[in-house]
Amino acid sequence: MPISPNFTSILEQEYEINFLQCYPNGLLKYTDLCNIFQITAGIHADLGGISFSDMQEHHQAWVMSKMRLEIISLPKWKEKVTVKTWIKSLENSRSTRCLELYRGDEKLAGCETYWAVLNTQIRRPENLALPHEHFIKYPEHSATEKSVQRINLDVPFEKVLDYKVQLSDLDIVNHANNVKYLEWCLNTMDRKFVLKQHIQSFEMNFLKELNWNDEVAISKNENTYVISKEDKICFALEINE
Repeated sequence: MPISPNFTSILEQEYEINFLQCYPNGLLKYTDLCNIFQITAGIHADLGGISFSDMQEHHQAWVMSKMRLEIISLPKWKEKVTVKTWIKSLENSRSTRCLELYRGDEKLAGCETYWAVLNTQIRRPENLALPHEHFIKYPEHSATEKSVQRINLDVPFEKVLDYKVQLSDLDIVNHANNVKYLEWCLNTMDRKFVLKQHIQSFEMNFLKELNWNDEVAISKNENTYVISKEDKICFALEINE
């Protein structure tokens, strides 16, 4: 697709929170917050001519490598919110994208995401084949207090659950969507802990893709969770209260 006449290097997208996106307490689910961010990133890529469809002409797709989410508070059912997004950096096969969630002028959450270009035929990273010079990059403009980081995995973990990847976990790239990893881990946690907004930030590292019918183990060590396949860690989550 050509670059949209409505394209801008900083996108603002409005949403109204619906009941399917909310926990029983009426607050937006953490996973749906991530979904809203992911959708907004996709819209911005569409407008700028680097969408999934554009990239598939070169057998490429964006896949998320790291994500840091800092939460001030969660919006409620029926509230209208705005997501702002921009590219912090984009070079060769890697890109850092920032996102912020607002209710009016009040910032509710900030997110920094780190992406890689994947060749969907050979399942390997490669340089972006599409032009992106029209995107202004904002290297000094951050959405979070801390940038995405590598989680320390040099600690013992104890298994809490076995899981098999389902069809409903897959996305258009034919692997488990990044938000599903977070969902599986949240489902092992104490219900009250999740519902009472104790979580201030998530750090997530996506290390290896998972596919349909893969059998994985979810394990934890205090506030760190990992998802492993055949004893190899595919995903790591660090939670800060």
